[in-house]
Amino acid sequence: MIVLGSGGCLPSTIVTSDQIDLRLGKPAGWTFDNTGVAQRHVVAHETQIDLALGAARAALEDAGLAANALDLIISANGIAYQTLPSTAPLLQRGLGLTDGAVATFDVNSTCLSFLTALELADALLATGRYARALIVSAEIASRALPWDSQPEVAALFGDGAAAVVVERGQGLRAGLLAARFRSYPSGYEACEIGAGGTRFDFAQDRAAFEAHSRFRMDGRALFRLSAQHFVGFVEDLLRDAGLAQDQIDLVIPHQASPQALAHMTRLCGFEPDKVLNIASGLGNQIAASIPIGLDRARRSGRMPAGSRVLMLGTSAGVSFGGIVLEV
Repeated sequence: MIVLGSGGCLPSTIVTSDQIDLRLGKPAGWTFDNTGVAQRHVVAHETQIDLALGAARAALEDAGLAANALDLIISANGIAYQTLPSTAPLLQRGLGLTDGAVATFDVNSTCLSFLTALELADALLATGRYARALIVSAEIASRALPWDSQPEVAALFGDGAAAVVVERGQGLRAGLLAARFRSYPSGYEACEIGAGGTRFDFAQDRAAFEAHSRFRMDGRALFRLSAQHFVGFVEDLLRDAGLAQDQIDLVIPHQASPQALAHMTRLCGFEPDKVLNIASGLGNQIAASIPIGLDRARRSGRMPAGSRVLMLGTSAGVSFGGIVLEV
């Protein structure tokens, strides 16, 4: 599988940490000191579909293709546009593709949704059933945040979207070298929005529904799981790829937070200059953070032909995921 094109789309409104300090009545510098995020893009007038289509069109332009060159569209988000139907058909319609022109479906493995979709696309393209796939991750992460109870968590997040166009590769080596995903449900409750599915019945218990309608995170529980298992997970992934760590040219991690990136870099022993770090300027964009990093790396020249790229992260669940790609 090869990446033909990539693109990103960010809301036009930027909210700085200084502005959040003023809004919350905090001392100057409090938000930045507690998050490491200097600014984040947030939606004002845009919708999630606007962001998704902006990223999709940018990826198609980068690939030099029209939308009718696609036969598969995967929407890979932690939070969908609505509960039912799935989001991907709206992308098909927004790109001007007629009824029945492509297959579409959604993938949700929270912050790892893009990597999950990339692994699925690779497998489906390899069957020969599809020629080219569009994967889009678009997130509005600035809603349902715990500003009253956990402002230092709420201020981590930003909105944005990114997309890639991929097709089956012809070479023997270039492409997806390894993919690995593992889940640790002992930490299932450590990061969640409980309402919105079938767990809480809005009609029968509105108070419980509302009480669980905002994001909550137990950072210490997530830290413990990562400290215990993540290094071994990365070692296994590199072993699957047949590579030593010093053979990786670029690491594109999920941009959970600047502190989380620094911790991951130390924990795994990565060379800091090989780790893409854009969290301070964008915040945590859930599933969109890895493909936005991928797009920025491609456009800035950090992924020349022959590069070996490690994309990895953690997600609610708790799950670890990673892909090694040779471009």
